Amino acid sequence: MRRPSVARLRGFLGAGVLGAGLAAGCAPIEAPQARSLIPVPAPARPASLTRIMPDPSELAAYYQRIEDERVASGLMRRDEGETPISASILARNYIDIALHDEYLLSAGRYRARTSPSVLRRWERPVVYRMEFGDSVPPAMRAHDHAKVAALVSDLAGAAGHPMRLLPQGLSRGGNFHVLVLNEDERRAIGPRLEALIPGIDAAAVRLVAEMPRETFCLVLAFSRDGNATYSEAFAVIRAEHPDLTRLACYHEELAQGLGLANDSARARPSIFNDDQEFALLTAHDRLLLRLHYDPRLRPGMTESEARPIVFRIASELLAGES
Repeated sequence: MRRPSVARLRGFLGAGVLGAGLAAGCAPIEAPQARSLIPVPAPARPASLTRIMPDPSELAAYYQRIEDERVASGLMRRDEGETPISASILARNYIDIALHDEYLLSAGRYRARTSPSVLRRWERPVVYRMEFGDSVPPAMRAHDHAKVAALVSDLAGAAGHPMRLLPQGLSRGGNFHVLVLNEDERRAIGPRLEALIPGIDAAAVRLVAEMPRETFCLVLAFSRDGNATYSEAFAVIRAEHPDLTRLACYHEELAQGLGLANDSARARPSIFNDDQEFALLTAHDRLLLRLHYDPRLRPGMTESEARPIVFRIASELLAGES
């Protein structure tokens, strides 16, 4: 049975990947023959958002209200930000985000605890495939597929790593599955996850099926044979989200599933920050991806092994600024 070796969850609740914008972290989960990344809920949630939402039909209005409040508060920005980035800041942020995990699996549950990790990423081409629940109307499917196609092109260009999105409507293929589901579909997704990721641990399936409303979306990435190279991944996006929140979920989870597993309060302008200030990938985030997939770095590297190389690459990317 496949169990995650590190897990990370993300939420967009008022202010997190599953909260106010986007935010989340991933951590490895130990498994006999596989590891996985799981996203986890982020920042503090307003008391008004903690009540249980019993009826799936109410979720759309609930998430629309959160998005409206965030945007009105200046969160979920779609610009690049005005904060200058130096080589030393980029390197520091990369180490915080790529070489640390935000959540640990303890006693069968994921708990917030930042800890050192090794570098994890894909070595094979990443082939995304979108799968929509029956509840998702055709117009939204076409709209989201086009948005994700543009995002995948952006991610591939930033990382310098081969990635592509399969044509809409395919039920098979790909190694990074993007599932867009409403509340009822997500609760019943267990058999489908077991088919997509053979041997997936029951705890990982339960994590998805029992996802609280404060968790806006999540991503889990898996590697086989206990190594640090990803072989499969899936992201879960709530179909009840309004357009901008869904797009923010796509940006954060698809990027996070490439190996940038942690969040950092020091990273700005960035989606890898629980403050939810930015909804979409920024120039800073694209530099993180470029750094992460530089061939001088290797899966399995520790911080001490990677640090001098990271600072060297950051200096090259930012023309020697310090």
